[in-house]
Amino acid sequence: MNKFIAVVLILFFGGKMCIASPDTAVNNCQRCIVLAEQAEHRVVIADVSSGKIIWEWKPALCGVQPEHVKWFNNPSEVKAVNNGKYILTTASGGGVALIRIADKKTVFYGYAGGNTHSAAILPDGNIVSASSTGNYLMVFKTDTTGYNANGYTKKIQVAFGHNVVWDAARQRLWTAAMDSMIAYRYNNDRQAPDLLRDTSMLLPGTEAHDLYPVYGENSLWLTNTTHVYRFDVNTRKLSPAPTIQANIKSVSSGPAGFPVIVCKPKVSWWTDEVLDAQGKRVFMQAGLKIYKARWVLPDLFSEPVR
Repeated sequence: MNKFIAVVLILFFGGKMCIASPDTAVNNCQRCIVLAEQAEHRVVIADVSSGKIIWEWKPALCGVQPEHVKWFNNPSEVKAVNNGKYILTTASGGGVALIRIADKKTVFYGYAGGNTHSAAILPDGNIVSASSTGNYLMVFKTDTTGYNANGYTKKIQVAFGHNVVWDAARQRLWTAAMDSMIAYRYNNDRQAPDLLRDTSMLLPGTEAHDLYPVYGENSLWLTNTTHVYRFDVNTRKLSPAPTIQANIKSVSSGPAGFPVIVCKPKVSWWTDEVLDAQGKRVFMQAGLKIYKARWVLPDLFSEPVR
């Protein structure tokens, strides 16, 4: 990471104080990863080159109302979205939030409930999440007011809700539900968003967990209890990724020079390190409880090229 002059911005949201590192800390980072970090119930960005955390978001300090902070216990998903300028996060406590990296402002948050595991942004800015307890997807009408207690939501039943990915080219939402890959069409109604089931196919194994775009390809990483696969969205065929071990919580790839990174639990469901596909350490910090790790890069699969 290039040297920069540290500046601290103190922002007040909902009566709490959010201390934001300057945007240049992330902008100048050549290889940044975003982590769902459960030891302190936070989202962090780390510079792989220095091995240091350079950015963190804690709900109690950055715009989440005190009575809602528990929604963000045990972060379970982190994705760089909106051309890599925002982080979309979920937590096992049921929370879903969209965070602007530049100032850590929580521009939207809501409650999905049911052990929320993942989320995706739809083309108009609305958000869909996946929850495993209760087995459903939740579609949110979003705005930029932070929390809207009367905001529109729609619940859609799906088995073992653990993942959602928007496919911009095919205008479909993908979810790997237990042992099936399901595609949904979006109704494109900004005010009353809904998903309409389109097609589905059986998958090998069970308890499908992570689903995430393979960088630069029309494919998705797919993990379950025993394997990691690539799913080709054009042919709808699976191919195994033999160098990646079983019981992987997250997979993320990047352009040339960026290794495929994975999170494999050391204790229960968390770890203190991020590995590459061959098991070599990419990042480690003692005391962390990392559930998922992603490269901080634009998502070319889910968002139109700008």
